[in-house]
Amino acid sequence: MAAVSLALELIPKDASVLVMKGVYGGTHRLFEKVRRRSSGISFEYVDLNDLTRVKAAMKPNTKLIWIESPTNPLLNLVDIKAICALAKESRILTCVDNTFATAWNQRPLQLGADLVMISTSKYIGGHSDLIGGALVTGNPALAEKLDFLKTAVGAIASPFDAYLALRGMKTLDLRMARQCENAKKVAEFLENHPKVLQVCYPGLASHPDHEICLRQMKTGGAVVSIRLVGGIEDTKRFIARLHYFVLAESLGGIESMVNHSATMSHHSMSKEQREAIGIYDTTLRLSIGAEDVQDLIEELNNALS
Repeated sequence: MAAVSLALELIPKDASVLVMKGVYGGTHRLFEKVRRRSSGISFEYVDLNDLTRVKAAMKPNTKLIWIESPTNPLLNLVDIKAICALAKESRILTCVDNTFATAWNQRPLQLGADLVMISTSKYIGGHSDLIGGALVTGNPALAEKLDFLKTAVGAIASPFDAYLALRGMKTLDLRMARQCENAKKVAEFLENHPKVLQVCYPGLASHPDHEICLRQMKTGGAVVSIRLVGGIEDTKRFIARLHYFVLAESLGGIESMVNHSATMSHHSMSKEQREAIGIYDTTLRLSIGAEDVQDLIEELNNALS
């Protein structure tokens, strides 16, 4: 979150920020419950793929467009090239949260983004043992500003966390290739299961943003989100039957994890706010690890039975 906060230091007080609808709960919490109050920054949530609506939402004081693609947890995608081109026409900064994809799977800077934010806690570290974030830019002037700001506000990783991130990057290619391959197989299995109401995975042809995925991503990623048939008690029973999948807030480690969005990643939002963006009491986020995929599929099948 320090990296997200640092990006906001680039824009003036009382500026307006356009935000991808369905943004990560922690980012929403920072924007709405901290920065709106402390900085006077306003945040407007829009469908960034609707360029007509984005143009209408732009104001003279709009200074930043915050893009998250894929989103957490529903894996909605944004046409990064299109929205960045539109932003450049009005000299508006763009920042892409690339945590779910990583640079292995998606290159926002090459698609026109000014900044890329990534949580190094997730796939960069890859072993669920560090906390950190990073901002990346190809713009020397922005890099110089960020270098000053990170020191001024103390948004600097500890030496050991930095070491762990560098260690994790050495195996990023190996891990991402295996985990993304596993995720597609898990998604294909779940899509055909009668106890699963909805499967969200950009690599599936049924995903509404599948065409965007084909244009700007190498694979559909290593996260699969599902909505189960039934209610909250059915969801709790499903989670309790899992063993390979660790119940966790985080994602991106080599071990598989399950997250109950309504009570974990998006708990700071009201039920009405969550359901307005498609997150229900039976929504689960599965971070697919590097285990044998048949073991994962067998466990999911048993938990659903």
